[in-house]
Amino acid sequence: MKEPYDPSWNLVESSKGNLPKSEAALDKKYQEWEKRNWWKWLEKNLVFPFIVERKEDDDDAYFIHIAKHAPFRLGHKMEVLKLSSEDDLYGIMVRVREGRRVGSVPLCDVEVTPKDDRNFWPVREYVVWFANR
Repeated sequence: MKEPYDPSWNLVESSKGNLPKSEAALDKKYQEWEKRNWWKWLEKNLVFPFIVERKEDDDDAYFIHIAKHAPFRLGHKMEVLKLSSEDDLYGIMVRVREGRRVGSVPLCDVEVTPKDDRNFWPVREYVVWFANR
């Protein structure tokens, strides 16, 4: 029988900022992440397709009114179709579909919705590792 996932390393919002529930658990998890081949691990642990919401966007265009109508932007929900490439700046890119449009976004910019989706924790691990590497 598979043990339930232990999210004690995960960051939680507090008055002091986003901190781990357990510093020791985060340190242990981070050591594991440093050794991980993320591409292979994600290929093994993700089930495609799945739905994500864009939570980060380096492009400052989202500050202007028209950006909310452009695809793949901050706050937009889209379907992840596959891992698409690796980028030196943005990390692993995923191929996504929003409506009839298909494009790529950094995996580190998205969050799986809903949280009980089996892809939530693999993506969350990558996002937290990428932000702290």
